[in-house]
Amino acid sequence: MRRIYLILVSIGIVLATFATPVFLTEQASLKGFNTATAAIVIDQTIPGLGNKNAIQISKKSPLVQTATQALIQSAEKISNRKLRSATVDAISNRTTCVQHRIGISDSTKQSILQQLTQAGLVDPSSASTFPGGLKAGVFPPLFKEASNCPQLPQAFFSAPGSAFGGHHSAPGGLPIHEFVNDLSGLGLTDVYRQAYGTTNQAGLPIVSGNKVSAKKSDVAIDQDLMIAAPIWHDWAKTLVFQWNADGTEFQELSFGGNGINDNKGSAGDSQTGGHHILGLAESIKRGLSPAFVITQASAHAAPSLGNEYKVVNWIRTAAIVAQIDPVATGYLSKDSQSNFRLPPLRRLGDVDLNAAGQTNLLVEYALHNLSDADFVFTIPAVSIDQVILKSLASEFGYDVNNVSSFNNQFRNPIFSYLSAERLAIIYGNKGLSGVRAELQNLKRLNII
Repeated sequence: MRRIYLILVSIGIVLATFATPVFLTEQASLKGFNTATAAIVIDQTIPGLGNKNAIQISKKSPLVQTATQALIQSAEKISNRKLRSATVDAISNRTTCVQHRIGISDSTKQSILQQLTQAGLVDPSSASTFPGGLKAGVFPPLFKEASNCPQLPQAFFSAPGSAFGGHHSAPGGLPIHEFVNDLSGLGLTDVYRQAYGTTNQAGLPIVSGNKVSAKKSDVAIDQDLMIAAPIWHDWAKTLVFQWNADGTEFQELSFGGNGINDNKGSAGDSQTGGHHILGLAESIKRGLSPAFVITQASAHAAPSLGNEYKVVNWIRTAAIVAQIDPVATGYLSKDSQSNFRLPPLRRLGDVDLNAAGQTNLLVEYALHNLSDADFVFTIPAVSIDQVILKSLASEFGYDVNNVSSFNNQFRNPIFSYLSAERLAIIYGNKGLSGVRAELQNLKRLNII
């Protein structure tokens, strides 16, 4: 096992990991929080040394485990057999094979990195700034990596929802975040059916005051896509957000563009968190449908209002990582100027929208994007709570200057069992005394 170097520059810098700033978007937060742990240099070419501890914490959290089971139950309702099987396997099978990494040698990794660089889908300067270089960012370490079944470095239920200090950044934050997004997507689907999919006896549209089933709705919105897309979108956080021994997390590489001229050679920035790209690579490698993959890819930006190039670039990047031709497999098409575009699916091909400069847009793309918006509250919730926990730590016998003890025995269990969102809501209604009461209950139960 390689040696881990921990460099504590100063207590002030280390404590910055507990008081991170609030960002306006999740994508911005992913980039911003990458620098929050700059004082700690970790070897990200080997599985995180804190993964096992995160599994132990999240395995005992009723909140995490009920969220995980709810996601599995939701996935089991997917009607399409292939999509259902792949989704259930991905989140419930501890030894699931990471298929886009099967047979990937070091020479293949270098070839893929070269293709990404030549296509302008990664920033070459990241090679000197990201821990372990581009290879570690695009190919996070796995268990049994050289086998015919590379496996996740941690359980799905132990992964956080984002970078350390970001939303749901505790062991088990991922299934909680996905549970919220899954319900949000299905709720938005219900709203659209009630608002746009009901008619009166004359066949004229009306708004329904009651929920409209998929069978009775006049408009078709694919329930399978709305269940599975939020689950798959963040699935690769199990890879990129591994746990360090001190209870912090791996940094995440942003790619999917060079951040300069990503809009078909014009000014544009399509860089995004690596989890988004790698989750798409896995879906593509598993042969999931184009409609599903594009819906999944729309989480960070709907392919409308000038943002189609972002979704296209993310699928292009993922296809290169998965070693799949995206045009031949129907995930992308090319227009008359040989630009990559979203393909016409279902009946979209009746009119050539690409010729008119329009996006081939399905409603599921937009609804999935809208469902991934809880970071508006959840990012500041963590920032607020981290300040509160620092103020209460000494009452419960913890020293904020002891980073490992504070994170592993106090901060992470509290967020895993209670959630930052619950604590922030309680603080807004009951103040510090309300939060203290929640922590005292954890103390009584010997959790902290």
